Amino acid sequence: MIFPACLRVLEACRSWRDGRLQPITLSAQHIIRCSLLLSFAAEVDFLKGEPHRKHPGVTNLKALRLPEELQTAARTIIQSAQVAQLTDRSHSLTNFLWSRKRAVEDATLRKAAVSLERELWKKAIEKGDIDEEALEDRIKKKVLSELRRTTYRWTHMKYDEEFGVVYMAARLAGGYAAMRRALNEIKKRDPSFAPQSLLDFGSGLGTVVWASHSYWADSLKEMVCVDSSGPMNTLAERLLKGSCAQPHIKQVYFRQFLPVSPKVQFDLVAAAFTLSEISGVKDREEAVFTLWRKTGSYLVLVENGTKEGHQLLMEARDTLLMKQETTVHDSRPASVFAPCPHELTCPKLAQKMVVPCNFQQLYHPLPLPGHNECRTEKFSYLIVTRGEPAEPAPDGTVDWARLVAPVLRRARHVHCRTCSSDGQLHHMVVTARKHSRDVYRCARSSEWGDRLPIVPTAEEDEHSDSEG
Repeated sequence: MIFPACLRVLEACRSWRDGRLQPITLSAQHIIRCSLLLSFAAEVDFLKGEPHRKHPGVTNLKALRLPEELQTAARTIIQSAQVAQLTDRSHSLTNFLWSRKRAVEDATLRKAAVSLERELWKKAIEKGDIDEEALEDRIKKKVLSELRRTTYRWTHMKYDEEFGVVYMAARLAGGYAAMRRALNEIKKRDPSFAPQSLLDFGSGLGTVVWASHSYWADSLKEMVCVDSSGPMNTLAERLLKGSCAQPHIKQVYFRQFLPVSPKVQFDLVAAAFTLSEISGVKDREEAVFTLWRKTGSYLVLVENGTKEGHQLLMEARDTLLMKQETTVHDSRPASVFAPCPHELTCPKLAQKMVVPCNFQQLYHPLPLPGHNECRTEKFSYLIVTRGEPAEPAPDGTVDWARLVAPVLRRARHVHCRTCSSDGQLHHMVVTARKHSRDVYRCARSSEWGDRLPIVPTAEEDEHSDSEG
């Protein structure tokens, strides 16, 4: 029988652990049967009774639609605003926001100016130009002209009532989809989390409130939206009310400044597409620390899925993990909850060709002219929680690898590119024979952004790279 053989193996393991090794004799057939049985038991355990297509690592969502009340309110506002060329302007704004970069730091600008000036002086001396006074004036003008031509011109976004409607047409559905997908990571992996308070920094249209309400409507009692733009706060309130006298979601409060007291905390703190609106590194660092002081359980940051967006989030990640505030009101340390399965340097930033760590979510846009087809929102996100790094995740899947690229399904094997707990990127070929039938079927059912119960090895990487 299989079970007695398994018991003998387990007893041998206990003897080894307790320092009283006892020799046992098992046939090769018994050993194989024991291995299969123990492997099967482990697989059943990680699936937790779920089908493979719904295994614990799945966090992707089907194509999302805006809540009916929100969509109706948005259409009513757009129709009443009568904004000229709304479709074209919304497309242009979308392209502008996607291509937006961080403001160039003063120190970087000075360094570039000094380097360019030295280069121009060197060329002038080689040519034998000896009129230093005239040359100095020409070089200064040349440096200024070149810097104006090559330096990215970052400006603050200024919202009035009309521009707010254009922004709503461009970004309401996509921003909601990205936030829903990011928050689903918490909902899926920490089902016991029931936030009572929410802080949305840079709240804009209030999409964070709507996305959070879709998951925790029963528990949320206080939602504070902070945005420096008065017209955007007004627009967000109109979206909450629609055509009704009372808002669809209660207990939502709009402010133009953060709560002053450093001791006031919220269970859930979010900032969606907000860090990119803060010009300097020091200002962003202070903003991240301020948000962290307000965080009781989870801090969620979302940005565009571009190199700039990803690097902004990694900058925030380094701030929370590697730097220390002058005054600490909550001593619980920051721990990365998602998407990273580790707290080492992002391996994507270490590549020669930097590719952003981003994910995607299908969504249905607002039903406007030219907005009929289902779209894909590509975004980057970071979720940080309070707790020790070694603390296991609520779902017990702390070491699972994250899929960081589309899954390539082939006959009897699956190509998976993952970021793993060792802080490295891996390319694995998952098969039923090598990884077990359950792991293979889970991999085949997974999508970009999901997690898999796989710990890559160097041998697997070499094999997969040779096949890929």
